[in-house]
Amino acid sequence: MKQSHILIIDDEDNLRHMLSVMLQKQGYLADTAGGGNEALEMLAGHAYDYILCDIRMPDMDGREFLRQAIKRGITAPIVMMTAYGAVDTAVACMQEGAYDFISKPFKRDEIVIVLKKAEERERLKEENQTLKAEVAGKNSFCGMIGRNPAMLTLYDQIRRVAGLKTTILIQGESGTGKELVARALHTSACRHDKPFVAVNCGAIPETMLEAELFGHVKGSFTGATADKAGLFEQADGGTLFLDEIGEMPLALQVKLLRVLQENEVRRIGASTSRKVDVRVVSATARDLQTEVATGRFREDLYFRLNVFSLHIPPLRDRVDDLPLLVQYIVRDCAARIGREPVPRVTPEALRRLMSHNWPGNVRELENVIERALVLCDGDQLAATCLPDGTAPVIVESSLHTDSDENLSIKLAERVMEMELIGKALAKTGGNRTHAAKILEISHRALLYKLKEYGLE
Repeated sequence: MKQSHILIIDDEDNLRHMLSVMLQKQGYLADTAGGGNEALEMLAGHAYDYILCDIRMPDMDGREFLRQAIKRGITAPIVMMTAYGAVDTAVACMQEGAYDFISKPFKRDEIVIVLKKAEERERLKEENQTLKAEVAGKNSFCGMIGRNPAMLTLYDQIRRVAGLKTTILIQGESGTGKELVARALHTSACRHDKPFVAVNCGAIPETMLEAELFGHVKGSFTGATADKAGLFEQADGGTLFLDEIGEMPLALQVKLLRVLQENEVRRIGASTSRKVDVRVVSATARDLQTEVATGRFREDLYFRLNVFSLHIPPLRDRVDDLPLLVQYIVRDCAARIGREPVPRVTPEALRRLMSHNWPGNVRELENVIERALVLCDGDQLAATCLPDGTAPVIVESSLHTDSDENLSIKLAERVMEMELIGKALAKTGGNRTHAAKILEISHRALLYKLKEYGLE
């Protein structure tokens, strides 16, 4: 078992020696420092598991050491040691990030108990992070939620091209999460520690877009009171995400093509160009091939941007991800708006959500769930909390309609499964073993389906 390494910081030689000997007898490794500055130098070259720090020291007091340690990213739990009359200061240290404090004079057991508590907290924290990572790894990727085969293919494609400098075109309907994909490409690449700069080409007036992208020099036009770097320069070394690239005016498309070909930009009003190293990722909800055919988008720019294409499936094509998405969004949204306790989504509410066509995709789903969380009372998010636009598909009548979404066998099967499971649980008073027998499936299969549909 790994020995925990402790740094003891105190200006009293005798106390440092006593604590060092005592902790070594308890199985710890212990180093000592006579003040805050010396401790910071030691921390710069070595990672400690725990830190014991006196509050009153001449060169740098314990409170200032705590601030400096947090500022430098030291994550080891820091326990403050204080004289009897300085408890208020110790409490203030805890408010600023210290783990705990002990008052002098203290007994040996007090120090050991505090350290054991800190060890237990760190162990639980580590286990929780590991569990979260395992769960997230199975059902998500870089913030995208889903395990539908189309989403798994998308994750794999992102991993394959993330490390390449090639330009990438992300295609998908509005609300599918194109910026999430762009950020996934950035964070999965060697450029992840460099800037990620995003711009919506359709949200900036044409007269301003050129200056935003390429920058300008002082006096180049009215209002240009100083030199300004454009987004290409700001993203140098990293990723520039051009959202809604199909909205870019034709005149600017020519200049963008030159940047992609030459890897250099010229600010408005400048006489020279500047080299840039930028990975360009663009996205559109439009059919760019149609835009090219109608003359609204340059063919040469289209081929330059579309070296590799990533397609995000619409939400209606991955209905099997709905329970997972709903569960995640409910928890995330409840935490964001301060809704406690987090309501449980009822089977009827989930059935209605799964039967909706979702023209606005995940963005629409998020909007509907947040509205429902505001409206619902108690610990359940019921179907009555959902807007009228999410009325359920009637499976019996779907055979008599020409609507594509109502003809989905996959959707009909899932809706029917949910209804039967709900009825079996209602009939057995929630007894899962008995319900599984009625449904003629194994108890394990029922538990899996409850989790899959978010009915737990």
